Order: sequence, then C-alpha cells, then structure tokens
Amino acid sequence: MTQFQPTVPTESEPVIEQQPDQEGASVAGLVERLIDYASYLHQLYTQAHLVHLNIEGPLFFPIHAFLKDQYDAHVTQFDSTCEFVRSLDYLVPLCQRSLLAAHKGFKHVKDFDTRNMLTTYLRNVEDAGLKAKELGQYANEVEAPDVENFLADTVGAMYKAAWMIKATLRSK
Repeated sequence: MTQFQPTVPTESEPVIEQQPDQEGASVAGLVERLIDYASYLHQLYTQAHLVHLNIEGPLFFPIHAFLKDQYDAHVTQFDSTCEFVRSLDYLVPLCQRSLLAAHKGFKHVKDFDTRNMLTTYLRNVEDAGLKAKELGQYANEVEAPDVENFLADTVGAMYKAAWMIKATLRSK
C-alpha cells in the first residue's frame, strides 16, 4: 500500500468511492498535494531550527527568539496538515526519506552568513504562503472547507513572518 491510497475500511465501515469533482479535482489529488505541502513544512521547520541555532550577529537575541517561534509554528502546521491527510483516510509517509521525496524543490541554505541564511528562509516562507494559497483553492474545488480554512490561516502566518523577516533584513 502506498501513502496515496486510502486505508482499508473495517468490516463495519462502508466503502466510499472517491469521485473527482470539478475539472479533475479529487480527494486523492488533495491528499497528494497535502503530503507535498507537509514535506515542504517539514523542511521549513528543519531550516528554521538550524538557522535559529547558527545565526550570529548584533540582532542575535530577537532573531533567535523569532526563529524559535517559527519552527514551533512549522511543526504545528506540519502536524495539522498530516492530520488532514489522515482524516481523509489516507496514510502519510512513514519515514523522513519518503517524506522528503514528496517535495524536492526546497531552497537550501548554502553558507553561514546571517543575511544569506535569512534570505533563503524568507524565500521559502514566501513560497510556503503561495503554496498554501494554491492548495486552499484546490481544497475549495473539492469542497473541503476545513482544509481551506486551515490553509487560509497558514497563508496569513507565512506572509506575516515574511514581512517580519524583510523588516529585519532592511535594518542592516
């Protein structure tokens, strides 16, 4: 069984066939996109945590505290995203290797320069906001208002974080 297949119902559960909704949008398509986004959030969490540990400079204390809040938020966002996958009766990847394989286009930090670390993280946070927005539109197409609402909140959180990082980078 792959992570994109629904789990097997017990004898007491009815089997519900997943039918595509408007223009090919489907629950299976939503699940695939949620798993991709969960992979992105997991990588974003790791990046925020490692930048938090390695950042140096005159703004160390406020950036360090901000990034701690960010990586805590990314863990919660990751967990919530995976819970939506499970609530749709699908499985999530069982290991980090499978999870990382779900999304390969993540931008990685290449050196320990504070500005470069924050700029890379900023790009990823902005991308996470855009991805959440696009995924929310897809959730709307398959009539998943709970997922759509969560993603709308995530969009707001990502763009607020991006604004704060930009304001910090401008102060140097």
